[in-house]
Amino acid sequence: MENHNSRVKNPIVSADWLRLHLSDPQVIAIDCRFSLMEPDEGRRQYSVSHIPGAYYLDLNEDLASPVMSHGGRHPMPNIEVLSEKLRAMGISQDTWVVLYDSARLSYAARAWWLLRYLGHNRTLLLNGGWQAWTALHYPVNNLQNEPKTGSLRGQFQPQPQPNWIATIEDVKAAIDHAKTHTDQIVLVDSRETVRYRGEREPIDPIAGHIPGAVNYPWQQVTDGRGFINPERQQSDRWHRIQEVPEIIVYCGSGVTACVNLLSMHMAGITAKLYVGSWSDWCSYLTPDLTPDSVKMPSASASASAAQES
Repeated sequence: MENHNSRVKNPIVSADWLRLHLSDPQVIAIDCRFSLMEPDEGRRQYSVSHIPGAYYLDLNEDLASPVMSHGGRHPMPNIEVLSEKLRAMGISQDTWVVLYDSARLSYAARAWWLLRYLGHNRTLLLNGGWQAWTALHYPVNNLQNEPKTGSLRGQFQPQPQPNWIATIEDVKAAIDHAKTHTDQIVLVDSRETVRYRGEREPIDPIAGHIPGAVNYPWQQVTDGRGFINPERQQSDRWHRIQEVPEIIVYCGSGVTACVNLLSMHMAGITAKLYVGSWSDWCSYLTPDLTPDSVKMPSASASASAAQES
């Protein structure tokens, strides 16, 4: 296995790299495909065809907890439940985990951030995702991996990093602080620009953005095919705010913001995730909101909502 530190700094691996290491017992692939429009679609796709040996993590069921009136559409998952799933995959602290999806890293990056939040730095992302793998005609199968038992179980032990998360109270405090210290705190809105401006809102009940936030759409981290842009481009993208002491990143529900957090990580920038994001923020602006109001968009929602979260 190549240098640990270099892979932690740049966690992107190619399809060639994964194929070369696929039989390595210290490498485990996880399929994170998902669709906001059809929540069962990712699991269905996995059951039909996936990278050999890959397990599956579902955004709603594994990478988030049930929706409540507040907290956003994808609250943090139960840490022990997720950790047990990882152990059942055979993951220990020295395991390299390679995550992939078919949506320009939007769901795989949430898993990448979560595993690192839990202290697992050996977490990688497949460049170009599922499409890159299949375009090269690399092997796939539909074999369902059974949970590992006995000595084959992993020894993963979560080590949460609470300072990686911003609550709504932290965001409110940041807004107040920024009124007199404009160069000390920045809120980054990761949604596409039309949602940031409030011109269109296909998912949440209110359009707009958190006061004072600046817009860096998550789609700018990759090209249209889902391949990550070069490290220099990631650094250049953040040059206006890279010296700011505190950065809080959000999106619609704490999912695609993780793509921006990946970009910042590659640029050597530390930032916090407001997990509840806009869906949590706007829930306090709508007093009659119920959990049903903040669930996934219906099929009649805009097609772009299939990746925006």
